[in-house]
Amino acid sequence: MEGGMPRRGGTAFDQAGNMRARSAALRDVAALAGVSTMTVSRTLNEPERVRPDTRARVLAAVERLDYRPNQAARQLVTGRSGVLGVVGVDTDLYGPAATLYAIERAARRSGYAVDVAGLGSSDPGSIAEGVRRLRTQQVDGLIVVVPHQAAADGVRDLHPGLPLVAVDAGWGMPVPVVMADQTGGAARATGHLLGLGHETVWHISGPVDWMAAQGRIQGWRSALQAGGRLVPEVLSGDWSPQSGYRLGRHLAGDPHITAIFVANDQMAVGVLRSLHEAGRRVPEDVSVVGFDDIPEAGYLWPSLTTVRQNFRDLGGEAFRLLLQRMKGGTEESLKIISTELVVRRSTGRAP
Repeated sequence: MEGGMPRRGGTAFDQAGNMRARSAALRDVAALAGVSTMTVSRTLNEPERVRPDTRARVLAAVERLDYRPNQAARQLVTGRSGVLGVVGVDTDLYGPAATLYAIERAARRSGYAVDVAGLGSSDPGSIAEGVRRLRTQQVDGLIVVVPHQAAADGVRDLHPGLPLVAVDAGWGMPVPVVMADQTGGAARATGHLLGLGHETVWHISGPVDWMAAQGRIQGWRSALQAGGRLVPEVLSGDWSPQSGYRLGRHLAGDPHITAIFVANDQMAVGVLRSLHEAGRRVPEDVSVVGFDDIPEAGYLWPSLTTVRQNFRDLGGEAFRLLLQRMKGGTEESLKIISTELVVRRSTGRAP
């Protein structure tokens, strides 16, 4: 409520109830959240200085009113553009796309705009070019989503002159990194299958130049070795249902194979189809576990046991760590986001 004019969704109403369109102002957010305009400004620019409950009320008001800070005024006051740059590779795939959306959502809730440089190649030269392109847009900081080994290697040679955070870049990087616990998630998936009585677990991996694929192979292998089990040959796919189907047909012909851990849910969809065509029942004959927990995973038949990645936390932590660096903080250099095994109907006791 401001001057007797209630506002909803970015629209103002006068005392007679007539709609008067105008953009939401800082004072509108403050009134709706029940705080001062200074608190709103601090929430958007220095959220770590605001109590969590107050910050939540302010951000809810920002979203409800569709508030957009005046970036030109903000730059004059703070010396910043209010725009962050994100360099992304393979953003048409579920994992990178979900990460990018989570980063953009976290930034928007804090009043930042996001400029994205989507790349079709992961070589170091392309990464450097994407960073240069974003620097010309006067971004305040950079997040680089680098799922490939080559892209991660390219980050090591970057000297952007701006605060920089990498996502899924692996260990030992010269910049702060946020990554999901790929190894732990794969180990839990494999351990779940061994706990159901399966003698060993076969693995269909993603492309081996992907950091996530490497972590999932490591977790799968370590769980088998810890249990003293045979470690089968890794079958490498390309994240697509087609590759899961092709490799699944190869495995479906061996009646001794009773458990398969697939490195992502899309490939697992192909595996389920191949097993069905071969007359192998899931989970009565073969148990299948995926990774990612795509929205469709719970609606497949049978519903898919999988490892859930929390992309919202992944993107949110990348944004928070970048804000920390933009303010001169240096205490965190690596943040691991936990994964969760979601057990559904595609896994069962060994036959």
